[in-house]
Amino acid sequence: MNSNTKKQPALGRGLGALLSNADTDITSFSGANLGTIALLPISAIEANPFNPRSNFDHDALEELAISIATHGIIQPLTVRKLGRENYQLISGERRFRAAQLAGLTEVPAYIRVANDQAMLEMALVENIQREDLNAIEVGLSYQRLIEECNLTQEQLGQKISKSRSDVTNHLRLLKLPAEIQAGVRDNQISMGHARALVAAGDAAAQLALFQEIIQGQLSVRAIEQKLKEGKTGVSSTPTTSTKTNTPLNAIQMVFKGELETKLSAVIEIQKRNDGKGKLIIPFKSDGDFNRIIALLNGE
Repeated sequence: MNSNTKKQPALGRGLGALLSNADTDITSFSGANLGTIALLPISAIEANPFNPRSNFDHDALEELAISIATHGIIQPLTVRKLGRENYQLISGERRFRAAQLAGLTEVPAYIRVANDQAMLEMALVENIQREDLNAIEVGLSYQRLIEECNLTQEQLGQKISKSRSDVTNHLRLLKLPAEIQAGVRDNQISMGHARALVAAGDAAAQLALFQEIIQGQLSVRAIEQKLKEGKTGVSSTPTTSTKTNTPLNAIQMVFKGELETKLSAVIEIQKRNDGKGKLIIPFKSDGDFNRIIALLNGE
């Protein structure tokens, strides 16, 4: 291999690009030793209020604390300076908490300056790229980057080096009932199960199938097959023999999934056994409506 060939950075256009920006990088300011790793008093660092991770496994933290006590912190924290000898975490909260458990009084850190939005973006991108977030936490991180940093799904995918479909699939999980989201968070079901449940219909059908997964430990493939056959465990009482909603067939389910991916929206198809039905495409604003129309027109 040619030694002069430049290797793409692991973070792509994400955190690396942010930290090399003159507006957010403290190395753009004059001063001694700026841009180097500094040992900071752990008591001078406060936690990051924007960190998307809400759960930390205590046993895993204790294991990391033992490793840090033995080998030190291999990967420095990243902090921003709030004032004289006062800092706030941008990324590395697991290491920060483990260092506290290990009884460290100082920790190595890169010092940056950033406004809150830039800090939020740094923290979210860092955690998406490097932390073992569950699928719901990833979805929440995607949602916050889109909503609070004014990114489109396309821009977000480019920033974190993920496909648009990956972004869409994680965002869809946030549409599921809270009980199912908690099941993903607590590793009761996989992301594959959750993705299948998105297509199961309304909340009642999703929850019924969720309970069936928990009790029967069904595979993702088994769930997908049940959905294709219309066996979701939930039946509705028909009002007339000709107007009862019927399950979508396999071709229609595939079409629904492809259309949702194309439009980045969770659509609803209501099909009656007399052949009639509705295709419902929700939108959040006039701008979102115009976006959907443009996609449908192939623009």
